Amino acid sequence: MTMTERRDSLPPDTGRQQALAELIDRHCPEDGNLTTSVPGLLLFRGSCVSSPTCTIALSAFGMMAQGAKRLTLGEEFFDYDAAHYIVSSVELPMAAQITRASESEPYLGLALVLDPLKIAEICSQLPPQVRPASGIARALAVTRLEAPIQDAAFRLASLLDTPDDIPMLAPLIERELLYRLLTGPLGPRLRDTTISGSHSNQVARTIGWLKQNLAQAIRIDHLAEIANMSKSSLHHHFKALTAMTPLQYQKQLRLQEARRLMLIERHDAASAAHRVGYESPSQFSREYRRMFGAPPGREVTQAKQKDAG
Repeated sequence: MTMTERRDSLPPDTGRQQALAELIDRHCPEDGNLTTSVPGLLLFRGSCVSSPTCTIALSAFGMMAQGAKRLTLGEEFFDYDAAHYIVSSVELPMAAQITRASESEPYLGLALVLDPLKIAEICSQLPPQVRPASGIARALAVTRLEAPIQDAAFRLASLLDTPDDIPMLAPLIERELLYRLLTGPLGPRLRDTTISGSHSNQVARTIGWLKQNLAQAIRIDHLAEIANMSKSSLHHHFKALTAMTPLQYQKQLRLQEARRLMLIERHDAASAAHRVGYESPSQFSREYRRMFGAPPGREVTQAKQKDAG
């Protein structure tokens, strides 16, 4: 065992965990998500357990200082707490649920949005003994937290207490954290997404096209051409990475964007449905209710009542 391997296998520090909890509690005093002044760094707080909520998870690293959470991707569950961290190598539609939290001990966590260009640049400089991925793996994974990752993430978040240091130090600490992630247990799935010609990279290209052309109808032969794969290979590897087919992925993206248009930009249901590519209002309403548990018209009405009240 090398010195690097021994250092990376050190367990997280409980004192550092408590300090991170206090930092998040101080900077994120209200339940919800906070976009911080450190580029790409988000803080999270929740004072009670929650029902599963549909969301689009960014390509990100996440860890928590207190509480527990469950993510549901397709039919798979990913549970993690302060002893674990989570990585998503691409954007994924999923359900998120806080499973342990209270007023006295709220769920407190952080996430760093992963920049594929920065990851690719670091990958190009990794030592040759870092093994390549052995095959396509699920984009979402959880593993036990190790001290070097905890330490780098804590120091990045601690810059919120010294904002004048952010422009100079945040890029350096972020680079260290990315290096630790890329050389850690979940590193292969991150590295594979950036390697030109890898199956993960090919699927990631199709995901990028789906996001940019949300309202367009899917033609599998066109997606296969973008990925430079056969139709059967694309279907197999897309599902291996995301736990869903391209059509299922697009549907969830469309419904999430329609919901954002209605609740944030205050579009009516018909306008939102048309903007994301639905030609049939009844189909939109049916699929929206199946995903979110209520028809779109009801959510629009509730949003208007909230504005009025």
